[in-house]
Amino acid sequence: MLMMTLYQFPISHFCEKVRWALDYKHIDYQKKNLIPGLHTMKTKKLAARSSVPVLVHDEKVIQGSSSILTYLDETFAERRLSPENASLKEDALEWEKYVDKEIGIHVRRCCYHILLEHPDIVIRFFAQDGPWYGKIFLSFMFPKLRTKMRDLMTINAESAQISRERLGAAIDRIHAHLQKHKFLTGDQFSRADLAAAALLAPLCRPEKYGLHWPDHIPAQLQELTDEFREKTKWVLDVYDKFR
Repeated sequence: MLMMTLYQFPISHFCEKVRWALDYKHIDYQKKNLIPGLHTMKTKKLAARSSVPVLVHDEKVIQGSSSILTYLDETFAERRLSPENASLKEDALEWEKYVDKEIGIHVRRCCYHILLEHPDIVIRFFAQDGPWYGKIFLSFMFPKLRTKMRDLMTINAESAQISRERLGAAIDRIHAHLQKHKFLTGDQFSRADLAAAALLAPLCRPEKYGLHWPDHIPAQLQELTDEFREKTKWVLDVYDKFR
């Protein structure tokens, strides 16, 4: 089997979905950590869009975390993340679609609204295990990169507050479900649980995420974490058992 290559950002929780799936299925792969702002030179050569994650395997290129999880299950049958039962599979995919939209996007917006004002932290995140010139480039270009990211992802005080409210509603829905059920779908761990936990991980900062979390985080980010702490404790439990 040819080695897989995952083009990614270490900080990205959508990339973490893929890292987790690959590790869970015991698939050998190599990570290529790209530099935000420069990454488009690579991703646009590989795929239709500039976004990560992008997985390359045996001349196949798959872009987007959900599509990659589906490809992995279709290609490697062991330790499937998609339930065999058609109804449960549909339910798992619906949960994943929901958390991608209602958690993934809003966690990203809330966190970046804070972190983009702390270049000392976010530059280390962006440059982790990447090319040698990463920190140099990011230190020089960060003001322009910050402006571009805020524009592209509509990150501002108003949108961040709306995202915080949307995030709270999604966390409440999952919390209510898990009061009555062990997993989001059926009676076993699936892509639904993986997606929800991975996308909430930046709020819980589990060690197995793969990012070098700082010893001290900005007060605003700590406040965001504390706001949802009680209803996201299950994330760390899922990481402990399945990551």
